[in-house]
Amino acid sequence: MMTAPVIRSDVPGSFAWGVFHERHPKLVQQVLDALPYGPSERAAIEELLAESIDGVLQPLSTSAHDRQQWLEWGGEGVNGRPWGEAPFLWAESYFYRRLLEATGYFRPGTWQGIDPFAPFKDAELAGPAVDAELVALGDLPSEFTDKRAAALLSSALWGNRADLSFQITAEAGGSIASDLVADDSESLWAELERAQGGRVGIIADNAGRELLPDLVLVDHLLASGLAAQVVVYVKPQPYYVSDATMADVLATVERLRTATTAAAGTIGERLWRAMNSGALVVRTHPFFCAPLPFHDMPADLRSEFTGAAMTILKGDLNYRRLVGDQLWPPTTAFTEVASHFPSAVTALRTLKSDVIVGVDAAVVAQLDSAGTPWRTNGRHAVIQVDLRR
Repeated sequence: MMTAPVIRSDVPGSFAWGVFHERHPKLVQQVLDALPYGPSERAAIEELLAESIDGVLQPLSTSAHDRQQWLEWGGEGVNGRPWGEAPFLWAESYFYRRLLEATGYFRPGTWQGIDPFAPFKDAELAGPAVDAELVALGDLPSEFTDKRAAALLSSALWGNRADLSFQITAEAGGSIASDLVADDSESLWAELERAQGGRVGIIADNAGRELLPDLVLVDHLLASGLAAQVVVYVKPQPYYVSDATMADVLATVERLRTATTAAAGTIGERLWRAMNSGALVVRTHPFFCAPLPFHDMPADLRSEFTGAAMTILKGDLNYRRLVGDQLWPPTTAFTEVASHFPSAVTALRTLKSDVIVGVDAAVVAQLDSAGTPWRTNGRHAVIQVDLRR
């Protein structure tokens, strides 16, 4: 069995170290500014931040509904140790679970069920950038052509990169090739054609400008007949700032339905009817907020993916969970570390963390020689497919 060092956040100057020492302090301040939390919530949030930087991992309170689950997910092995000594994936995931606890999300009271990240997600979805995206939908080919498919896949891949909107991808006719470090898109479309009329799963990543093109791609798969059913998997609770929940799916479908442009409105109505008929299903599972790789998914979730014609994983976190949050040599074959997944799988991911596999050695050498943080700056992306079953 292949292995590689597990990423931790105790290496000063590393990307993972920067998440805890630079990104999280800024995030905490944004959360405190976005909602009028009271003194007890504010104090708990600030205490969590201090603990995560200089303290040791503390278990969830004895009254927490999922305390035992987190202990089973690895808490017994890391509680009482410095945060930086835990695997980065584990510690980062636990930070967001603890942040919900600090805000009162799970406790009976007035803050119960209030998404601390909702102000950010709502502002993005209602913003002018999304208005422009909805208008640009009208510039895409109306027929279910290869050009339309390529443009929609590219938009879903690049998410919220402002220079790669529906408008730009419509004009380019697909992905921006110079920024793709691995491109198996032909294999993806060929497999969807081969298994036409099957079930396709999409494990969503972020809400807002990233979920919008995901759902437009879902509409294309259904309306073109490439999929008879699409199952979109979302988080059961707020997670990693902007990760999509059911509330975000509903808000995005409504944003499409009520758009003033005909193309967007038509897509929104089709998605609404698809949910009515069961052609589009939204599901979740506690494991989507687990601090573990997908290799460790429980049997009931594994059985949901088994038999799917294709499962598409969106975004950086899902990529880390698919291949393992480890320092693989970047030339490691994607199929070597993704073949454990219970269906054919495609990763659509912009690079925003250290983990990367499946890149040709010449491409790696070229990127390394440029001297830019190409693994983490979000400038590059991959479309990687594993069909081995």
